[in-house]
Amino acid sequence: MRAFDKAIALTGGIGTGKSSASAILSLYGFRVIDADKVAHEVLDSKSLQIAKTFGKEYLSDDGRVDRKALGRLVFSDTDARKELEAIVHPAIFFEIERLSLEQEKLGKPYIVDIPLFYERATYPIARVVTVYAPRELQISRVMKRDSISEDEAVARIEAQMDIETKREKADWVIDNSGSLAQLQSECERVKDEILKSF
Repeated sequence: MRAFDKAIALTGGIGTGKSSASAILSLYGFRVIDADKVAHEVLDSKSLQIAKTFGKEYLSDDGRVDRKALGRLVFSDTDARKELEAIVHPAIFFEIERLSLEQEKLGKPYIVDIPLFYERATYPIARVVTVYAPRELQISRVMKRDSISEDEAVARIEAQMDIETKREKADWVIDNSGSLAQLQSECERVKDEILKSF
């Protein structure tokens, strides 16, 4: 038994609605490993190293990492982003691999929700679902969700691979450019196609 044999990577771009798609797919019976959740746990476990590397101003009063402040830094500074990745990524991979091996024992396809699956190229997962929304919709959603300017939203989107490229590379695409009902329909279609492929 190897890690990731029955895994499906779920990816997308910021503001495409990947979290919503992930939640719907879990309702349809898929178990989900959430890379963001793992990353948050790892980040907090590395808070002392974060403070030492970037400064104590990136910790909140309770000693946890201030993710919003750190996010502003790493989205605007490539070197800082690389430093952060060097601190947290090995631990994130190790934990996701451990969780994957647990899922493999069940013998069923499962989702590994990895926002930067293509950018990292770290995980040996053969099948990929991309959640898609056009760039202009991404920008407006990110501005509204995070209460940030258009320039900040564009900077965050441009820190990732272009969504059109992710769409082309994927085995399956969930189009989330419409209503919630359309997203549910898209998720159901992709669920059926994934199960047929196994």
